[in-house]
Amino acid sequence: MAQHTPITLDSIMDPTQLGRLTEPQLATLATEVRERIIDVVSRTGGHLAPSLGVVDLTIALLSCFDLSRDKLVWDVGHQAYAYKILTGRAREFETLRTMGGISGFPRITESPYDHFGVGHSSTSISASLGMALARDLSGLKHHVIAVIGDGSLTAGEAFEGLNLAGHMGRRLIVVLNDNEMSISPNVGALSLFLSRTLSRRWVRQTRREVLNFLRSIPRIGQKLALYAMRGEWSFKSFFTPGMLFEAFRFAYIGPVDGHDIPALRRHLQMAAAIEDGPVLLHVRTRKGKGYEPAEKNPTEFHGVGLFTPETGLPVPSNTDTPTYTQVFGNTLLELAAEDKRIVAITAAMPEGTGTNLFRERFPERFVDTGICEQHAVTFAAGLAIQGYRPALAIYSTFLQRGYDQVVHDVCLQKLPVTFCIDRAGLVGEDGATHHGVFDIAYLRHIPHIQLLAPRDESMLRHCLKTAFAADGPVAVRYPRGLGIGASLKEPMRHLSPEQGEILLQGEKLAIIAVGSRVWPAMEAAQTLRQELGFTPLVFDPIWLKPLPRQQLARLAQDFDRILFVEEGSLAGGFASAVLEAWCDADLLRGQRIKRLGIPDVFVEHGKQWQLREQLGLRSQGIVSAALELMQK
Repeated sequence: MAQHTPITLDSIMDPTQLGRLTEPQLATLATEVRERIIDVVSRTGGHLAPSLGVVDLTIALLSCFDLSRDKLVWDVGHQAYAYKILTGRAREFETLRTMGGISGFPRITESPYDHFGVGHSSTSISASLGMALARDLSGLKHHVIAVIGDGSLTAGEAFEGLNLAGHMGRRLIVVLNDNEMSISPNVGALSLFLSRTLSRRWVRQTRREVLNFLRSIPRIGQKLALYAMRGEWSFKSFFTPGMLFEAFRFAYIGPVDGHDIPALRRHLQMAAAIEDGPVLLHVRTRKGKGYEPAEKNPTEFHGVGLFTPETGLPVPSNTDTPTYTQVFGNTLLELAAEDKRIVAITAAMPEGTGTNLFRERFPERFVDTGICEQHAVTFAAGLAIQGYRPALAIYSTFLQRGYDQVVHDVCLQKLPVTFCIDRAGLVGEDGATHHGVFDIAYLRHIPHIQLLAPRDESMLRHCLKTAFAADGPVAVRYPRGLGIGASLKEPMRHLSPEQGEILLQGEKLAIIAVGSRVWPAMEAAQTLRQELGFTPLVFDPIWLKPLPRQQLARLAQDFDRILFVEEGSLAGGFASAVLEAWCDADLLRGQRIKRLGIPDVFVEHGKQWQLREQLGLRSQGIVSAALELMQK
């Protein structure tokens, strides 16, 4: 493309075009990409600040590498919006995170340029190393690049990947997107010089030859070589943060200004030229770059709902109803004020889990472990075994990452850890990687653990009070989003063990609904009264483990038609547990039974109400299922 030719975002039809653009054209393109991201995310919601921070890095990567051949893995994928736009999805970007539209995360089924599907953190180095080995085994020569943030680098899997990559010595480029570390310009410039010099092939070759020569000197050779390496490491680590990565046997380059596209291109080319092992390029970026509200408050703009682009202010809500997360946060404060043993733990999600309130009120009893779910669970176990009552506030989908620790470190020892499982059920626009639909299935079969599912905000408070009084592990699962507006004035009470509640007495048809699906089931029952001429019974078990067996047994004996409704996986879920119990008790005698829940699929992204409607989990879907059951 000629230097004088104007460039617009819509003229980019293929990412290979970026390699032919001039520096001024690339700068113009970066501005256009940021404007497009801000415009679309203001209307769809999404991860704004992370994606704005890597626009320049994305352009540099696409202009230096041929991503139809080279492989690029984004960590988590929060920052991949610019990449989506510039890899053939500029027009589709309007549909971001909407039902039937493009995903908020890289997905291998969405584009040939999405080389690995992501959604949870700290996987990029491991996946990229596997891809690098596959390349070498196949006799190919392309590059493999992982882009990982400093937050994701706190997780153990990232260090496991670094460790094996250094051991294997495969050709691999890891780009560390550091948007937190502060390094002054002067030191940064010097460290750039040192990294550039020490990373050149001839310097690396000379270094090896000198060390080999020193080692060959009789008697004192090994000591001389050791002193030489120590001197180099001390000198280099004084000016750069590269000592850690050198210890993992990575060549270290950086830090580099992540918003200087020409500098990024030069250093990426330098990294690509290193052929005898892995290299880490340290890039400093600013979250929210180019949008003042996001730069001033990157935490608030990490993941946003709808907002006004001109001001950055959220679109006003037309309700005063609190979210389940807010109710949890306030309730935890109340309980902690009464019980000094309660310690709040979160894995890098204080605002997301509502524990930021606890952090402000009881800072000495608050711990943010970073993105380290495995560590967070075992850390909680350590507190519990010494007499404290840890509350691990965590999203359902992220608790999966600490599953082995839940089994062995908490449940096996029957320790009183309370798992406060936020975002249980369908979460909406974040899609398959974030739906919390498996927790019932992966927790209920573990010995010693108890599992509670509150139907509304008031019941959430009772569940939490009950959980902290237990002598073993308890999990309380609650959904994302607004509550139903239940009164919070009732004093918290202990729930009777293994006792559910019949909310509506009825006949012929029993609807057994779990958690957030209880009130839609109640709405459905009112409609069914008119449709069928009788009132179905509605039962809320509250206790998913241990089951309210006696009450459930009576329902199996008294009703010939039974409908289960749960916002969780049907495979191994609550209905499965009840049917197993009925089978063991010889209570199955030909009743007509139907189960509503999450089928054996990964549910796509969309608004919560759209997904629930699609799966028949709203009141009308429950009505339809009940009518079908009665007509059989």
